[in-house]
Amino acid sequence: MNINLEHITVKSINEKIELVKQLKIQKKAVILAHHYQSMAIKEVADIIGDSLELSRKATQVASDLIIFCGVHFMAESAKLLSPKKRVYLPNLNAGCPMADMATREWVLEKKKEHPSAAVVSYVNTSAEVKAVSDICCTSSNAVKIVREISSNEIIFVPDQNLGSYVQKLVPSKTIHLWRGFCPTHHRIGAEAVMSMKAKYPEAKILIHPECKPEVVELADVVGSTAQIIKACEESDQTEFVIGTELGVVESLKKQFPSKRFYLLDEAMVCPNMKKTTLDDVINTLVNQTGEIIIEDEIQSSASQAIWAMLERS
Repeated sequence: MNINLEHITVKSINEKIELVKQLKIQKKAVILAHHYQSMAIKEVADIIGDSLELSRKATQVASDLIIFCGVHFMAESAKLLSPKKRVYLPNLNAGCPMADMATREWVLEKKKEHPSAAVVSYVNTSAEVKAVSDICCTSSNAVKIVREISSNEIIFVPDQNLGSYVQKLVPSKTIHLWRGFCPTHHRIGAEAVMSMKAKYPEAKILIHPECKPEVVELADVVGSTAQIIKACEESDQTEFVIGTELGVVESLKKQFPSKRFYLLDEAMVCPNMKKTTLDDVINTLVNQTGEIIIEDEIQSSASQAIWAMLERS
């Protein structure tokens, strides 16, 4: 029976943070959070990371109860890799527009058009799409996966920008691009980079490959969330313009307080990643809401595509 959260008297953010910490100990739960989550959510997380890191950690944590603070495809991926664990998404409305731009049926049609091509699906896809893919990839390992896969013809699903970046670095292969994109990254143009270069001429420009090719072309460093954070850590420079979601800038400021970080454009905020609240996490811990369930047939095929990626990473 669900407990009415109105009966929980904590009101302030700090009180809610302490309640979550108490509840996760009581429930023996592990909280995974993507860097794009709010600072309050990251404060209660046991593990913070990008898609690849969280995919790996989901298989390694001892707990059988995973609270995944991210978006739907991420929680699905954790369930695919750990089918015997209970995986919960605190806010089931936290979806991914890019993931919604590809469907199982459309991928199967593409495979008919290009029967010799291997399907490489970005982890930003549904379990149903992964189930008809040969292998998955993340922004961290997409170039490596495409370069090493035996097929010389690739259907890359769904991010056209990441796919274009891979094509540039792996010109020997034919890549059929999907027309999907991340709205948070895709909306940014080259003029935003030029403006920040003029404003902060000494700053290093770090860009996520989900951005448009003309934006990526202007970067000093192109990389995934984890790669951007690592580059900032290892660099001797003290000023950085960060071309990805706001949450990464917030993480960097906390991790490296002696350095200065500027968001490439104030529009780079993912509304879906920000949907998860402390109240959602409390509700999930108390009432076990938002469990991720995947059909057995999908589970088997989709998990193979993810494991194939991890074996090459």
